Amino acid sequence: MIVVTYHDDLNEVQGDAALQAVLQAPHAAAPFDRIDWWLGLVGHCNLLPLIAVARDGQSRAVLPLLRQGRAITALANWYSFRVAPVFTPGADRQKLLAALASDLAGEAARITLSSLPDEHGETTLLEQAFRKSGWCVFRRQCDVNHVLEVAGRSYAEYLATRPGQLRTTLKRKSGKVDLRIETHFEPESWAAYEAIYAQSWKPQEGNPAFLRAFAEAEGAAGRLRMGLVFADGQPVAAQFWTVEHGTAFIHKLAHTEASKPLSPGTTLSAALFQHVIERDHVAMVDFGTGNDPYKRDWMELVRPRYLLEMYRPGWPGNWPRIIRAALRGRRTPG
Repeated sequence: MIVVTYHDDLNEVQGDAALQAVLQAPHAAAPFDRIDWWLGLVGHCNLLPLIAVARDGQSRAVLPLLRQGRAITALANWYSFRVAPVFTPGADRQKLLAALASDLAGEAARITLSSLPDEHGETTLLEQAFRKSGWCVFRRQCDVNHVLEVAGRSYAEYLATRPGQLRTTLKRKSGKVDLRIETHFEPESWAAYEAIYAQSWKPQEGNPAFLRAFAEAEGAAGRLRMGLVFADGQPVAAQFWTVEHGTAFIHKLAHTEASKPLSPGTTLSAALFQHVIERDHVAMVDFGTGNDPYKRDWMELVRPRYLLEMYRPGWPGNWPRIIRAALRGRRTPG
């Protein structure tokens, strides 16, 4: 018998040993699947979680959700690369998701989940589960995710496949700046990153306290890869990566506008790629979401990210939304 429960207190989730095992390192596949990530969202971003859990014996399925009035969305923010259901190993995913989709009808009249991957059928399983449970479901692509599959290449072999302009830039600019890569958290280095970010082309940081707390935790766990570039002794570029389960995640990067002629960001990216390929032996590098042109210079694959809009058709307030979603779907190829 499957039992579905909801939790706005993450301590309750931590009390479930079977679930806790897959929501903590080293078992979680990525930072965004860990309960520590959700605790950060709750503590630093003032988000009220709705953690939906389906239990069947020792099998678990969990959806990290967020209440927003009469609607439910994913528990995520601008730092989240993706959102996905999490399962204990060997769980019957279809069965557990079907139970969640059916039970969630009593929690909200509409649910919107974005930044969903489908590399392992996550979006498809959710779409099928909600549709079979009587929800009116609309699916569309909302973003992209740039990744690199190293495929056993050395750094030199990988670099040889990069665009000629990038390789020329690296040859011309190498040696004109100093750089270092740290694998533990240093407050002075983080202060340098924040100063660089403030002088960069980037918009205002979404939640600096959340990001710093995450960096501190990753540093303590040995997963942090913090890169800094200095010109004439002054920090001009910084990048914040993490590494786990054979994947390097590129979280943040910035350089000062004044240092642009030195191409410090390109030089630092190359050094970090070399570090994670040669020292960490990663199988993949994940550049997160967004279709920024510079990502194409480093990445080779583009994976879609999806949005699911789910509506209870029996609720009249949803009818205009269902009509608009249906019309939008007719105008959107695929």
